[in-house]
Amino acid sequence: MALTFTPFPDLGNHIPEFTLPGLDGKTYSTKDFANGKPLVVMFICAHCPYVLAVEDRLIQLGSDLKAQGVNVVGICSNDAADHPEDSFENLQKRAKEKNYSFTYLHDESQKVAKDFGAVCTPDFFVYDKDLKLTYRGRLDDSWKDAAKVTKRELYEAVQILLKNNKVSDEQTASMGCSIKWK
Repeated sequence: MALTFTPFPDLGNHIPEFTLPGLDGKTYSTKDFANGKPLVVMFICAHCPYVLAVEDRLIQLGSDLKAQGVNVVGICSNDAADHPEDSFENLQKRAKEKNYSFTYLHDESQKVAKDFGAVCTPDFFVYDKDLKLTYRGRLDDSWKDAAKVTKRELYEAVQILLKNNKVSDEQTASMGCSIKWK
């Protein structure tokens, strides 16, 4: 497990275009998530201890934001040949078992992760209503222990955007396992 931190974000960049299969059997593209509200894109997987530590919080985030009309998208880009837990079929099983509250996509070619500049799991990208990057920080202030969370940083960034305000450029990097490249 190689601990990786997200780099300082290129705030203001437009979201990369993508088309990927969803675990629900549908195909999704960037335009499917453009609804005039912020958009959260999370690079996650099924085996990373950092993702597993926040998995229930990701599900809660998806539920909380869905209630506000905000789309939350998970993308798994890991090499499933070396990490079978991250195969399409195993991701489907996990998503069903945990009742994921967000759309989960599979990036087998890893092109989308590269286009986004994703480096680790979890890696979070929040786009404003115009699909420009405004936040690339961590989920909250306690990745390891949900009971110690005092600030839901990603959620709060989305709340600022919903009020048409600017998110602070001061953001704490997310950290996790490096994406498992082919």
